[in-house]
Amino acid sequence: MGEADFEFTFIQPGHTLYEAELELRFRVLREPLGHTRDAVKFPFEAQSLHLVAHQGDSVLGCVLFHPEDSHGGRLFQMAVTPHLQGQRLGARLVHALEAELVRRGVTHVHLHARQTVVPFYERLGYSVYAEAFTEVGIPHRHMEKSLAT
Repeated sequence: MGEADFEFTFIQPGHTLYEAELELRFRVLREPLGHTRDAVKFPFEAQSLHLVAHQGDSVLGCVLFHPEDSHGGRLFQMAVTPHLQGQRLGARLVHALEAELVRRGVTHVHLHARQTVVPFYERLGYSVYAEAFTEVGIPHRHMEKSLAT
């Protein structure tokens, strides 16, 4: 699979790719922690931007963004199917999301990064702030980035 094989599409709950996005998020982010499928949805799904990388109806990566005010919000639920991890698909998803956020006037993004993926986000220009904390039973760090306007 070459890089050109992926389509990047912004979707919302109810879109034909949404169930596949939820399944990917469950398999990558929740199932390995022993969580159930009902732990995958957030109360603010409908108010969030969902960007999926897909081939046809197969969702291979996703990243979400929840606006918290007119200029910023939280990146969350970043997931890439295991066999494609480490091949820049995650970075491409974040870059595509950030480009759309800049277009919409967003100037700052924050996120809760699992400790193991802090270096991934640092390579994308995010920096750690505040103390480590536990979320979904594992260590996380607060990270943030200012977007170029």
